Amino acid sequence: MAVNHPTTGLAGHFYSFIHELRKNWVLFLMLAPAIVFFIVFSYVPMPGAYIAFVNYNISDGIFGSPFVGLQNFKFLVTSGDLWVITRNTLLYNLVFLALGNFLQITFAIMLSEIGCVWYKKLTQSIILFPHFISMVIVGVFAYNFFNYDNGFFNALFTSAGMERFDFYGTPGIWKYIIVFFNVWKGTGYGMIVYLATITGISDDIYEAAYIDGANNWKKIRYITIPMLKPTFVLLFLFGLGGILKGSFDLFYNLVGNNSLLFAQTDIIDTYVFRSLMGQFNFTQSAAAGVYQSVFGLILVLTVNFIVRRVDPDDALF
Repeated sequence: MAVNHPTTGLAGHFYSFIHELRKNWVLFLMLAPAIVFFIVFSYVPMPGAYIAFVNYNISDGIFGSPFVGLQNFKFLVTSGDLWVITRNTLLYNLVFLALGNFLQITFAIMLSEIGCVWYKKLTQSIILFPHFISMVIVGVFAYNFFNYDNGFFNALFTSAGMERFDFYGTPGIWKYIIVFFNVWKGTGYGMIVYLATITGISDDIYEAAYIDGANNWKKIRYITIPMLKPTFVLLFLFGLGGILKGSFDLFYNLVGNNSLLFAQTDIIDTYVFRSLMGQFNFTQSAAAGVYQSVFGLILVLTVNFIVRRVDPDDALF
Protein backbone atom coordinates (compact mmCIF):
# COMPACT_ATOMS: atom_id res chain seq x y z
CA MET A 1 0.00 0.00 0.00
CA ALA A 2 1.34 3.43 -0.93
CA VAL A 3 1.90 5.88 1.91
CA ASN A 4 0.57 9.38 1.32
CA HIS A 5 3.03 11.92 2.68
CA PRO A 6 1.85 15.42 3.56
CA THR A 7 2.56 17.96 0.83
CA THR A 8 2.10 21.17 2.79
CA GLY A 9 3.35 22.65 6.04
CA LEU A 10 6.49 21.75 7.96
CA ALA A 11 5.94 18.01 7.55
CA GLY A 12 5.60 18.46 3.78
CA HIS A 13 8.90 20.35 3.59
CA PHE A 14 10.57 17.64 5.68
CA TYR A 15 9.41 14.81 3.40
CA SER A 16 10.41 16.86 0.33
CA PHE A 17 13.88 17.30 1.79
CA ILE A 18 14.19 13.56 2.54
CA HIS A 19 13.12 12.76 -1.00
CA GLU A 20 15.66 15.22 -2.41
CA LEU A 21 18.36 13.83 -0.12
CA ARG A 22 17.76 10.27 -1.33
CA LYS A 23 17.66 11.37 -4.95
CA ASN A 24 20.82 13.52 -4.90
CA TRP A 25 22.78 12.08 -1.96
CA VAL A 26 26.08 12.38 -3.85
CA LEU A 27 25.62 16.15 -4.27
CA PHE A 28 24.72 16.53 -0.58
CA LEU A 29 27.82 14.52 0.32
CA MET A 30 29.93 16.95 -1.70
CA LEU A 31 28.31 19.84 0.18
CA ALA A 32 29.01 18.27 3.59
CA PRO A 33 32.56 19.70 4.08
CA ALA A 34 31.36 23.26 3.36
CA ILE A 35 28.36 22.82 5.68
CA VAL A 36 30.58 21.51 8.50
CA PHE A 37 33.02 24.38 7.93
CA PHE A 38 30.35 27.05 8.33
CA ILE A 39 28.77 25.32 11.33
CA VAL A 40 32.12 25.09 13.15
CA PHE A 41 33.54 28.50 12.25
CA SER A 42 30.40 30.62 11.80
CA TYR A 43 27.54 29.25 13.91
CA VAL A 44 29.27 27.63 16.89
CA PRO A 45 31.20 30.85 17.78
CA MET A 46 28.06 33.03 17.59
CA PRO A 47 27.25 32.88 21.33
CA GLY A 48 30.70 34.38 21.88
CA ALA A 49 29.32 37.71 20.66
CA TYR A 50 27.96 38.06 24.20
CA ILE A 51 31.47 39.19 25.19
CA ALA A 52 30.63 42.60 23.72
CA PHE A 53 28.11 43.16 26.54
CA VAL A 54 30.18 42.08 29.57
CA ASN A 55 33.21 43.27 31.48
CA TYR A 56 35.27 40.25 30.47
CA ASN A 57 37.85 38.66 32.70
CA ILE A 58 39.57 35.34 32.11
CA SER A 59 38.83 33.79 35.49
CA ASP A 60 35.04 34.17 35.20
CA GLY A 61 34.81 33.44 31.47
CA ILE A 62 32.47 35.05 28.96
CA PHE A 63 29.16 34.09 30.55
CA GLY A 64 30.39 34.50 34.12
CA SER A 65 31.69 38.06 33.65
CA PRO A 66 29.49 40.94 34.87
CA PHE A 67 26.97 42.25 32.35
CA VAL A 68 27.55 45.93 31.43
CA GLY A 69 25.05 46.42 28.59
CA LEU A 70 26.22 48.89 25.95
CA GLN A 71 29.14 50.18 28.01
CA ASN A 72 31.70 48.66 25.63
CA PHE A 73 30.26 50.56 22.67
CA LYS A 74 31.03 53.93 24.25
CA PHE A 75 34.54 54.22 22.82
CA LEU A 76 33.02 54.17 19.32
CA VAL A 77 30.58 56.98 20.12
CA THR A 78 32.30 59.28 22.60
CA SER A 79 35.20 60.21 20.30
CA GLY A 80 32.81 61.75 17.76
CA ASP A 81 34.45 59.83 14.92
CA LEU A 82 31.76 57.15 14.55
CA TRP A 83 29.99 58.92 11.70
CA VAL A 84 33.27 59.59 9.83
CA ILE A 85 34.61 56.05 10.06
CA THR A 86 31.20 54.53 9.28
CA ARG A 87 30.78 56.81 6.26
CA ASN A 88 34.28 56.05 4.98
CA THR A 89 33.88 52.28 5.46
CA LEU A 90 30.47 52.26 3.80
CA LEU A 91 31.44 54.40 0.80
CA TYR A 92 34.73 52.61 0.16
CA ASN A 93 33.09 49.19 0.23
CA LEU A 94 30.22 50.31 -1.99
CA VAL A 95 32.74 51.54 -4.57
CA PHE A 96 34.77 48.33 -4.20
CA LEU A 97 31.61 46.27 -4.79
CA ALA A 98 30.19 48.29 -7.68
CA LEU A 99 33.39 49.08 -9.56
CA GLY A 100 34.97 45.72 -8.75
CA ASN A 101 32.02 43.70 -10.06
CA PHE A 102 31.72 45.91 -13.14
CA LEU A 103 35.38 45.36 -14.06
CA GLN A 104 35.20 41.65 -13.23
CA ILE A 105 32.22 41.23 -15.56
CA THR A 106 33.90 43.33 -18.26
CA PHE A 107 37.17 41.39 -18.18
CA ALA A 108 35.34 38.05 -18.02
CA ILE A 109 33.34 38.91 -21.14
CA MET A 110 36.45 40.18 -22.95
CA LEU A 111 38.37 37.01 -22.11
CA SER A 112 35.50 34.80 -23.21
CA GLU A 113 35.55 36.48 -26.62
CA ILE A 114 39.26 35.78 -27.20
CA GLY A 115 39.72 32.94 -29.66
CA CYS A 116 43.47 32.33 -29.26
CA VAL A 117 43.78 29.80 -26.42
CA TRP A 118 47.39 30.53 -25.36
CA TYR A 119 46.83 34.29 -25.41
CA LYS A 120 43.63 33.86 -23.40
CA LYS A 121 45.44 31.80 -20.74
CA LEU A 122 48.37 34.24 -20.61
CA THR A 123 46.06 37.24 -20.20
CA GLN A 124 44.04 35.53 -17.47
CA SER A 125 47.22 34.64 -15.58
CA ILE A 126 48.51 38.22 -15.79
CA ILE A 127 45.21 39.65 -14.51
CA LEU A 128 45.04 37.04 -11.72
CA PHE A 129 48.66 37.49 -10.57
CA PRO A 130 48.12 40.59 -8.33
CA HIS A 131 45.74 38.56 -6.13
CA PHE A 132 48.69 36.53 -4.84
CA ILE A 133 50.77 39.57 -3.87
CA SER A 134 50.81 40.34 -0.14
CA MET A 135 49.27 43.63 0.98
CA VAL A 136 52.59 44.40 2.67
CA ILE A 137 54.24 44.29 -0.75
CA VAL A 138 51.43 46.47 -2.14
CA GLY A 139 52.20 48.99 0.60
CA VAL A 140 55.88 48.93 -0.41
CA PHE A 141 54.86 49.51 -4.05
CA ALA A 142 52.73 52.49 -3.03
CA TYR A 143 55.49 54.00 -0.89
CA ASN A 144 58.02 53.73 -3.71
CA PHE A 145 55.55 55.29 -6.12
CA PHE A 146 54.41 58.21 -3.93
CA ASN A 147 57.35 58.95 -1.62
CA TYR A 148 58.07 62.68 -1.53
CA ASP A 149 61.88 62.49 -1.58
CA ASN A 150 62.63 59.75 -4.11
CA GLY A 151 59.29 58.25 -5.19
CA PHE A 152 58.76 57.23 -8.81
CA PHE A 153 56.24 59.97 -9.61
CA ASN A 154 58.20 62.74 -7.91
CA ALA A 155 61.32 61.59 -9.75
CA LEU A 156 59.37 62.01 -13.00
CA PHE A 157 58.10 65.43 -11.92
CA THR A 158 61.57 66.74 -11.03
CA SER A 159 63.13 65.33 -14.21
CA ALA A 160 60.46 67.21 -16.17
CA GLY A 161 61.24 70.45 -14.27
CA MET A 162 58.06 70.32 -12.19
CA GLU A 163 57.61 70.72 -8.44
CA ARG A 164 57.41 67.66 -6.19
CA PHE A 165 53.93 66.66 -5.08
CA ASP A 166 53.30 65.69 -1.45
CA PHE A 167 51.08 62.63 -1.88
CA TYR A 168 51.25 61.71 1.81
CA GLY A 169 50.17 65.21 2.80
CA THR A 170 47.19 65.41 0.42
CA PRO A 171 44.20 63.44 1.82
CA GLY A 172 41.85 63.95 -1.14
CA ILE A 173 43.91 61.91 -3.59
CA TRP A 174 44.07 58.79 -1.45
CA LYS A 175 40.51 57.68 -2.02
CA TYR A 176 41.42 57.17 -5.66
CA ILE A 177 44.72 55.47 -4.83
CA ILE A 178 43.06 53.04 -2.42
CA VAL A 179 40.28 52.19 -4.88
CA PHE A 180 42.86 51.64 -7.63
CA PHE A 181 44.96 49.20 -5.60
CA ASN A 182 41.88 47.32 -4.37
CA VAL A 183 40.52 46.90 -7.90
CA TRP A 184 43.95 46.07 -9.32
CA LYS A 185 44.44 43.33 -6.75
CA GLY A 186 40.94 41.83 -6.72
CA THR A 187 39.69 41.98 -10.31
CA GLY A 188 41.48 38.86 -11.54
CA TYR A 189 40.26 36.64 -8.71
CA GLY A 190 36.67 37.91 -8.78
CA MET A 191 36.57 37.52 -12.55
CA ILE A 192 36.90 33.73 -12.26
CA VAL A 193 33.31 33.30 -11.00
CA TYR A 194 31.86 35.29 -13.90
CA LEU A 195 34.11 33.51 -16.38
CA ALA A 196 32.86 30.16 -15.07
CA THR A 197 29.26 31.35 -15.46
CA ILE A 198 29.91 32.38 -19.06
CA THR A 199 31.57 29.04 -19.76
CA GLY A 200 28.45 27.30 -18.46
CA ILE A 201 26.15 29.05 -20.95
CA SER A 202 25.04 26.58 -23.61
CA ASP A 203 26.61 27.05 -27.06
CA ASP A 204 23.21 26.26 -28.56
CA ILE A 205 21.90 29.62 -27.37
CA TYR A 206 24.73 31.49 -29.08
CA GLU A 207 24.34 29.41 -32.25
CA ALA A 208 20.62 30.18 -32.37
CA ALA A 209 21.37 33.88 -31.93
CA TYR A 210 23.98 33.71 -34.72
CA ILE A 211 21.44 32.08 -37.07
CA ASP A 212 19.01 34.89 -36.25
CA GLY A 213 21.66 37.41 -37.35
CA ALA A 214 23.03 38.53 -33.99
CA ASN A 215 26.60 39.87 -34.05
CA ASN A 216 29.05 39.53 -31.13
CA TRP A 217 27.88 42.73 -29.44
CA LYS A 218 24.23 41.68 -29.57
CA LYS A 219 25.09 38.22 -28.19
CA ILE A 220 26.90 39.88 -25.28
CA ARG A 221 24.08 42.36 -24.70
CA TYR A 222 21.09 40.02 -25.00
CA ILE A 223 22.54 36.68 -23.85
CA THR A 224 25.76 36.95 -21.81
CA ILE A 225 24.91 39.94 -19.63
CA PRO A 226 21.35 38.74 -18.72
CA MET A 227 22.80 35.30 -17.90
CA LEU A 228 25.33 36.96 -15.57
CA LYS A 229 22.69 38.97 -13.68
CA PRO A 230 21.80 36.25 -11.09
CA THR A 231 25.50 35.72 -10.31
CA PHE A 232 26.04 39.47 -9.95
CA VAL A 233 23.06 39.89 -7.61
CA LEU A 234 24.18 36.92 -5.50
CA LEU A 235 27.78 38.17 -5.15
CA PHE A 236 26.58 41.72 -4.50
CA LEU A 237 24.28 40.60 -1.68
CA PHE A 238 27.07 38.49 -0.17
CA GLY A 239 29.38 41.50 -0.37
CA LEU A 240 26.84 43.71 1.40
CA GLY A 241 26.98 41.39 4.40
CA GLY A 242 30.51 42.54 5.15
CA ILE A 243 30.13 46.10 3.96
CA LEU A 244 31.27 47.53 7.30
CA LYS A 245 34.19 45.12 7.57
CA GLY A 246 36.86 47.09 5.75
CA SER A 247 40.03 45.71 4.19
CA PHE A 248 42.26 46.45 7.17
CA ASP A 249 45.42 45.13 5.52
CA LEU A 250 44.86 47.34 2.46
CA PHE A 251 44.22 50.57 4.39
CA TYR A 252 46.85 50.02 7.07
CA ASN A 253 49.64 49.10 4.65
CA LEU A 254 48.87 52.02 2.35
CA VAL A 255 48.19 54.71 4.96
CA GLY A 256 49.70 53.41 8.21
CA ASN A 257 49.55 55.91 11.08
CA ASN A 258 49.62 59.04 8.92
CA SER A 259 47.08 61.17 10.78
CA LEU A 260 46.96 63.71 7.93
CA LEU A 261 45.05 61.19 5.84
CA PHE A 262 42.63 59.87 8.46
CA ALA A 263 39.74 62.14 7.45
CA GLN A 264 39.59 60.48 4.02
CA THR A 265 41.00 57.02 4.72
CA ASP A 266 40.10 56.01 8.28
CA ILE A 267 37.70 53.05 8.48
CA ILE A 268 36.25 51.14 11.43
CA ASP A 269 38.92 48.46 11.42
CA THR A 270 41.89 50.85 11.42
CA TYR A 271 40.20 53.09 14.02
CA VAL A 272 39.58 50.16 16.39
CA PHE A 273 43.13 48.92 15.87
CA ARG A 274 44.64 52.30 16.80
CA SER A 275 42.24 52.85 19.68
CA LEU A 276 43.05 49.49 21.32
CA MET A 277 46.68 49.13 20.23
CA GLY A 278 48.10 50.39 23.53
CA GLN A 279 45.91 48.23 25.77
CA PHE A 280 44.03 45.57 23.87
CA ASN A 281 40.49 45.05 25.13
CA PHE A 282 38.56 41.95 24.02
CA THR A 283 35.19 43.42 24.89
CA GLN A 284 35.60 46.69 23.00
CA SER A 285 36.94 44.98 19.90
CA ALA A 286 34.01 42.53 20.08
CA ALA A 287 31.62 45.49 20.40
CA ALA A 288 33.01 46.94 17.18
CA GLY A 289 32.53 43.57 15.48
CA VAL A 290 28.92 43.35 16.66
CA TYR A 291 28.25 46.87 15.37
CA GLN A 292 29.64 45.93 11.96
CA SER A 293 27.73 42.64 11.80
CA VAL A 294 24.35 44.07 12.84
CA PHE A 295 24.67 46.93 10.35
CA GLY A 296 25.59 44.45 7.59
CA LEU A 297 22.67 42.17 8.50
CA ILE A 298 20.16 45.02 8.32
CA LEU A 299 21.58 46.13 4.97
CA VAL A 300 21.46 42.63 3.47
CA LEU A 301 17.89 42.07 4.64
CA THR A 302 16.81 45.44 3.23
CA VAL A 303 18.45 44.97 -0.18
CA ASN A 304 17.28 41.35 -0.40
CA PHE A 305 13.70 42.53 0.31
CA ILE A 306 13.97 45.06 -2.53
CA VAL A 307 15.44 42.46 -4.91
CA ARG A 308 12.66 39.98 -4.00
CA ARG A 309 10.02 42.58 -4.82
CA VAL A 310 11.64 43.35 -8.19
CA ASP A 311 12.67 39.81 -9.22
CA PRO A 312 12.00 36.98 -6.75
CA ASP A 313 14.23 34.55 -8.66
CA ASP A 314 17.35 36.64 -7.93
CA ALA A 315 16.77 37.04 -4.18
CA LEU A 316 18.80 35.07 -1.63
CA PHE A 317 15.67 34.01 0.29
